Order: sequence, then C-alpha cells, then structure tokens
Amino acid sequence: MRVVGALLMREILTRYGRHNVGFLWIFFEPMMFTLGVLALWTATKATHGSALPVTSFAVTGYSSVLMWRNCANRCALAILPNQSLLYHRNVRVIDLFMARVLLEIAGATMSFVFLTAFFVTVGLMQPPQDITLVLGGWIHLAVFGSSVGFIVGALSERTETAERIWHTMAYLLFPLSGALFMVEWMPAKFQKIILLLPMVHGTEMLRGGYFGTLVKAHYDVGYMITCDLILMFIGLFLVNDASKRVEPE
Repeated sequence: MRVVGALLMREILTRYGRHNVGFLWIFFEPMMFTLGVLALWTATKATHGSALPVTSFAVTGYSSVLMWRNCANRCALAILPNQSLLYHRNVRVIDLFMARVLLEIAGATMSFVFLTAFFVTVGLMQPPQDITLVLGGWIHLAVFGSSVGFIVGALSERTETAERIWHTMAYLLFPLSGALFMVEWMPAKFQKIILLLPMVHGTEMLRGGYFGTLVKAHYDVGYMITCDLILMFIGLFLVNDASKRVEPE
C-alpha cells in the first residue's frame, strides 16, 4: 500500500504538476469532457430517442465510458517510462498499473459525484432512485476497466501494436457501450448481442439505479461478476508474465 501510494503521488505530480489547480485536474479533465458533450447535445437540441432528461442521460452515460476507457488508456505503455523504478526492490510492475488505475477511478468517480450533486442542486437532475444499483454498476465498471487496463498494459510491453489496436477498439466500442442508448430501445434480436459486452451491463445497472421505474434496465449480475473475474485473471496472468521479463533479477 505504501508503494502504490507513493507511485500515486508521483503520478499526480508528473502528470498535473504543482501549478494552477494542480491535482484538481484529476476530476476536472473527465468533468470537462462530460460537460462538453452535454453542452453540444443541448445546443443542437439533440435527442436520444426517449423522454429521459438529456442532462441525466449524458452524465450517467459519458461518466461510465470515461471510467473503463481511461483506465485502459493510461495503462498502455506504462512500463517503459517507469522502468527505472523497477530497480527499487519493493516496486513491481503491478504497482505501476495499480497507481494509474486508482488515479483514473478516483478522477472519474469525483467527476461523476460532483456533476450529479451540482445538477441536482440547480434542478437539472433528480437524485438517484436506488443508490445501491448505482454503486453496483460503478464498481463493475471500475473492476472491468482495471482488468482491461492490466491486459492492455501488459500486452503493450510486448509490442506497441497492442496499444494502437486498443485505441481503435475503444473508438469502436464507444457507440456500443450503452452510453448513447438503453438496451430496451433496441430490436429484440440485437439485445442479446449487445449484452455480450460487459460494460453495457454496468451502464444499464447504473441507469437503472438512477432512473428507477422510468426505464427497464437489462443487466445480469452473474454475467458481470463472471466477466470481471475472467478478465482480471487474464490481466494478472499477463502482468505476471511481463514482470518476469522487465523486472531486474
């Protein structure tokens, strides 16, 4: 815990520095992205195919995307610039990934909580109907993002192609992640296909907890846990394999 904590502070200082608002950029960055999308939707009077409030729909959707996407993005090619740290006996490859993943989870969480509290206060959003479901969906997205981050980070140590492939996949997965739609709005024959993606279950659970009876959320807790365990096992296996090649004897 001390090692990860030290790496976390080092990551904050090297990424955001001590000037201006400093570490507050941890949640300013994801918050600005979500606000930008929300402003664009509002300015163009865009609709998302339902009577659900645009503000609530955008905040819950884009915050969930930032959670899993940023975790994986930050872990990609994370070993090389920090390889000198591995000469310290207590620093392991998994610690490098853990520090980056925790930083992204903290930033996305603070951004989501702040935006929700702010918009509820000014009357543009209603409070969540079931906070337990919201937390369950958020935790799933955090674990899913961490697992994918471990996989992408470990594979990118083998070849930079892995990082390039992931960025392409992230762009393709974004419109399929559930951020722009609810599964219930899709034709029945496509619902089973789209529910194969683990992040869709997390977004559906998050919105089910937020909107309550206003929506019919499609998610399977058993499937979510199974996917998280399998992906985490694969991620840890690959990280262990990467450690054997890059950590000094």
